[in-house]
Amino acid sequence: MNQLSKSQKSRLAIRAFKTIADALALRGYYKPSGKSGKTLENALRTLSPEIYGTMNDARSIELKGLKYVLDRLPRGIEFCTRIVLTAKEDFDHTAFEKILPAKRRRISYRVSDEEMCFVITTGLSEIYDVLTHITFLNIEARKIYAQMTDEAGETSINWKELERNVAKGDSLSGRELDQAIWSLSILLGRTYHETRDTFECLNEMQRENNSNNGLFNIIYQLGKRVEKEESSRDHHLLIYFTPSLQDMIGYHAYSPLWASHIRETLDRLNLTGRPVHIISSNMHSVVNILYGYAAICDQSDERPEGDMYRFLIGLRGQGDRIRTYAAQHGFHDVPDTSGMLIHCQIIDMAMLGDVAFHPDLHIDRDHIKNYQPVFVVMDYAFGTQAYEVMDELLEQLYLSSKNGDTPVRSISIMGKAGILPGKKGDVMLATAHVMEGTPHNYLVHNDLKKEDFDGSIDVYVGPIVTVLGTSLQNRDVLEKFQTTSWKAVGLEMEGGHYQRAISGAIIRGHLPDDIRLRYAYYASDNPLVSGQTLSSGSMGDEGIKPTYMITKVIMEKISNQ
Repeated sequence: MNQLSKSQKSRLAIRAFKTIADALALRGYYKPSGKSGKTLENALRTLSPEIYGTMNDARSIELKGLKYVLDRLPRGIEFCTRIVLTAKEDFDHTAFEKILPAKRRRISYRVSDEEMCFVITTGLSEIYDVLTHITFLNIEARKIYAQMTDEAGETSINWKELERNVAKGDSLSGRELDQAIWSLSILLGRTYHETRDTFECLNEMQRENNSNNGLFNIIYQLGKRVEKEESSRDHHLLIYFTPSLQDMIGYHAYSPLWASHIRETLDRLNLTGRPVHIISSNMHSVVNILYGYAAICDQSDERPEGDMYRFLIGLRGQGDRIRTYAAQHGFHDVPDTSGMLIHCQIIDMAMLGDVAFHPDLHIDRDHIKNYQPVFVVMDYAFGTQAYEVMDELLEQLYLSSKNGDTPVRSISIMGKAGILPGKKGDVMLATAHVMEGTPHNYLVHNDLKKEDFDGSIDVYVGPIVTVLGTSLQNRDVLEKFQTTSWKAVGLEMEGGHYQRAISGAIIRGHLPDDIRLRYAYYASDNPLVSGQTLSSGSMGDEGIKPTYMITKVIMEKISNQ
């Protein structure tokens, strides 16, 4: 029998994780310590995602992965012995505490000290995301529990020290804090500086967003949770999927309401029938690049000098001022009311006739005046959610047409992705989307070319892999995609799902087959390079130039189309 390669084993592990997760969701519950939970854990261990670092090393706790997960799970998750995943529930008039994680659009409610409820509105991708994070957290909790006692079965010295330091709360400082971190680093099997960095990062997020309970408390409570689990079956961690969530899986529950709201807003603004350009983006790039220069100049006779990217970096903290100006010149916020957690913006470009653009932005004003396009800018979707929102939006816009001709003239998808041949801050242009773990692949006739960019940033052109989740990535699988005839340049979670909806819309006659498509991503991480994975932290200012460079090219393409 032929031996499987590492990449083949990893691909099987990804498939196994997905299959098991789907089965558990349909079953309605599972215990991570039970047989099903162990099977899910084994699949994750075999996969050994880069983002979870030393997860499989029993000697040390994975700190970067731990911080990454805690930033995307609700504060207090370390206490929980019961986690409920449900469809949208009306908790607004309850005493339950509403919690939003620092770095994920995800609504959670604390039902009790030991029970947390996740409201799932974005579909299967969010379920996979939550389950991978919980599985990782449980693996690390058991490693922490193993450090609570010494070889004689007595409570270890370092655990006693941790208990004392937790009891002191925020009073630790100076030499005493250094000693506490040193003792904790021995318990965790990490260096002092690794432990100190994680402590300070979590402390900063705690101060800014109240998003976690601090490193000492988190480690202590994770260990104590497993200790209680070992002492009584009543304390076993249980993951429960409500019937309402089971019924929602694979069904467009919220996207019809979301798309209808956008269509109704276009009707109310008397923009129906005008050419529409859909842009998937963040909620600041388009408004800043179109209105930022004029908004600053509006209250000053001086014209800001320097290149556009340096100017745009300086717009931090000016959001309200820019939006106030933009609202007087065709800009309309469309906050989400459906539960999709995807906000939108509508921009009537015909109202920008007297708006001053930065000299580096080349917009054909005559074309805009004659053509009068309308931008529908939608916030980032999450994984499979992208299919739902694009499918419903294209149908609603087609139905709004009075002559049976779609108003949609182009679709531009910009976002962040992991890069394979390059580095953080580079740009990737998709020629195809390869759906990981499925036979579905989509060619993309991308209207964006490498020559559209000014050469100051490296641009890579090729297939992009649409992955199951950012936490389910393996070095061997990614290297296979890059080094074989696939020649993939990056990985992300939404592009293939967008393209699936677009292809379906073309088949259904909701779009012409020559619709202008633009896919561009900036590299937020390189999962093949140590220290450049998503768990190594955000890009900061490093991501501003590529983000706005992509936005600039898209704006110029549309205005000169």
